Amino acid sequence: MVLTLQPIRRLFKSVGAKRVSDKAASELGKIMEEKTKLIALEAEKLSKHGNRRTIMKRDIKLARKILDE
Repeated sequence: MVLTLQPIRRLFKSVGAKRVSDKAASELGKIMEEKTKLIALEAEKLSKHGNRRTIMKRDIKLARKILDE
């Protein structure tokens, strides 16, 4: 897992959770990484389609929109 547990715990706490188990934080981290990888792959395809080597903010936004449909 690339994401560490502490930032994930802060996310839980920002929505009002008092305590978060390691397993819960780890599971959310895995889900976040899977979704992030899918968005990154789609954004990379979009940048290549636009004949660019740099992934732009617009690629991320469009990739998210495509995957949410």
